[in-house]
Amino acid sequence: MLIDTHAHLNFAAFDKDRKEVIKKCLKNEVWMINIGTNFETSKEAIEIAKKYEKGVFASIGLHPINLDTGLIKIKFDEKEGSHFEKEFDFEKEFDFEKYKELAKSEKVVAIGEVGLDYYYKPKTKRKLELFKEKQKNLFLEQSKLAKELNLPVIFHCRMAHDDLIKILLDHSEIRPQMAVVHGFVGNLNQLEKYLEFRYFIGFNGIIFKKIEGINFEENIKNTPIEKILIETDCPYLTPLLPAEALAKAGPLVTRNEPLFVKYIAEKIAKIKGVSFEKIAEMTTKNAKDLFKLV
Repeated sequence: MLIDTHAHLNFAAFDKDRKEVIKKCLKNEVWMINIGTNFETSKEAIEIAKKYEKGVFASIGLHPINLDTGLIKIKFDEKEGSHFEKEFDFEKEFDFEKYKELAKSEKVVAIGEVGLDYYYKPKTKRKLELFKEKQKNLFLEQSKLAKELNLPVIFHCRMAHDDLIKILLDHSEIRPQMAVVHGFVGNLNQLEKYLEFRYFIGFNGIIFKKIEGINFEENIKNTPIEKILIETDCPYLTPLLPAEALAKAGPLVTRNEPLFVKYIAEKIAKIKGVSFEKIAEMTTKNAKDLFKLV
């Protein structure tokens, strides 16, 4: 059994065959948590999960990119835009009570994905400071919600780990006690800080890529198996598929799916020098423990 702890089957990329994809996953003993990025996709994640007695769960939250700060205009290229519809609806502020109401569903197992994202940012110093402040306040509000509801948090952090770590240190009163750093792309010092907080570390298909200044192999080697979660972030970050899988999926496959989480597990097992079965067993246990999955 495997658990994809970060999927987006609530996104438009799966509108035509969502039911078939989930059926295939459950048949192959792959569970999933669909992650909200705004109110609409959070609501959609819950509605999807409600259709299944077990194996499909939801997380709700407002992604930092989905916050309309009024300070940047995000332009997606044609390739990216092919997947983006309701998942990139923007919200001017975080409606605490509205999201709290959503969280009443027994299918909601976490708050997220929430955090910081500096990939798209203003160019002037004054606007950049205000931009970062708005994202920080959004994160703190959602941390308060998680604390009030006693739910774990799924962190999204892109090009902002030092700032996120500082916020967590400066606001210990609402710092999440239970969390995962989704799709970790950072250095060893940052990894060690998150592990000191006793957080889980999520790895996905990005570990197959080469990114300047990032050593994914070292990050995986230095993360205890007891703190690893596996994820796809589908429909994005499709891992490098072996020839056999490509033959089934087609050589031009670009859309990631929860079923591909097994290739993340295989890659981690190889780097760790342990069996695939060990990684499958431990990451499943980790996911069940953090999110209280039954």
